[in-house]
Amino acid sequence: MARLFDAYIIVDWSAASKPAQGANSVWVGALARDARLKFRFQSANPPTRLKAREMIAGLAERFTARGDKVLIGFDFSLGYPAGTAEAIGLDTAGKPAWQAIHDHLASKVKEKPDNSNTRFAIAAGLNYAMTKGPLPFWGAPARDQITTLTGTKGDFSSSPVEEYRICEQWVRKTHKSKPKSVWQLYGAGSVGSQSLLGIPTVKALRIQLPNSAIWPFETGFEALGAEALDGTDIVFAEVYPSLVTARPETGEVADQAQVRALAHHYYGLDEAGKLGALFGPPEGLESTLIPKIIAEEGWILLK
Repeated sequence: MARLFDAYIIVDWSAASKPAQGANSVWVGALARDARLKFRFQSANPPTRLKAREMIAGLAERFTARGDKVLIGFDFSLGYPAGTAEAIGLDTAGKPAWQAIHDHLASKVKEKPDNSNTRFAIAAGLNYAMTKGPLPFWGAPARDQITTLTGTKGDFSSSPVEEYRICEQWVRKTHKSKPKSVWQLYGAGSVGSQSLLGIPTVKALRIQLPNSAIWPFETGFEALGAEALDGTDIVFAEVYPSLVTARPETGEVADQAQVRALAHHYYGLDEAGKLGALFGPPEGLESTLIPKIIAEEGWILLK
C-alpha cells in the first residue's frame, strides 16, 4: 500500500512572550525526501512564532511544488469543547462553530516580531463573555490575574462548557497519559496558551497554502485513503507528542527529540499502511459524539 504522505512536518509550539530558543521554545521538524530520495529528518528552532509561521509555509510550499503530499502536525488543541462558540456569543449562522472560533481568535491575536502577546487579557475577555467570572480559562502569573482570570482552576460544575474535550477524555481513559485541559493557560504541561496563540497561525497557513485542509473539520472524521486526498496537498492535524517515547540524542533538547520521534512515528505508520485509519474514529467511540467532534472539538491524531 502506497503512503498517504511524502513529507511530515511536526511543530512544537510556544507561548513565549519574547524571542526564545532551546528548551521550551518553538521547534519545527521535517521528515522528507532529500536529493537522493532518501527520507531525512531536519529540525529548526525559530526564535519567534512569526518566524516559525514563515518557516512552516516555506517548507510546505517547497514540498508541494515537487508534488508531495504533506502532513503538518501541531502540538496544541485545534478546537474547544462543544458549546464554546455559543457561550462566547459568536455568530455561527453561516459557518461551523470551529471556524467561528478560529476567526475570532485570529481577530484578537496580533503576532509581533518581538513575540510579545496579550494571551491572558484575551482569555480574561473570553471568560467575561462566557461567564462574567474566572471560568473556563484559568491560570496566569500574579501580574496578569484579575476578576475574570485567576491563578487556580474554578468550579466547572457552573461552567457552560466541559473542562475536557471528548478526545482528551478518550486519551485519559484509553492511554496511559493525562493531557491538560485547553482552558489551562499556565503551569507545567499546560496547552491553553499555545492553543490561543497557535490557532491563528493555523488559520493563516490554511489561507496561505492552497489545497490544504484542517482535520477533521474539513476532511471529515473518517479513515483516509489516497483517493480522499485528491485535490488536497496538505493536511493540518493536532498531535500529542507525549504519546510517543522520545529519547534526546546527543545535543538535542526534549522538544527537538519529540518532533523527531513523532515525525518518524507517523512515517512508520504510513509506510506500514496504518496511518490512514487513524484519521477516523477509534473503535468503541460512541457515534453520537462524532457530530460534536467535527463541528467544534476536533481530535488528536493518535497512535
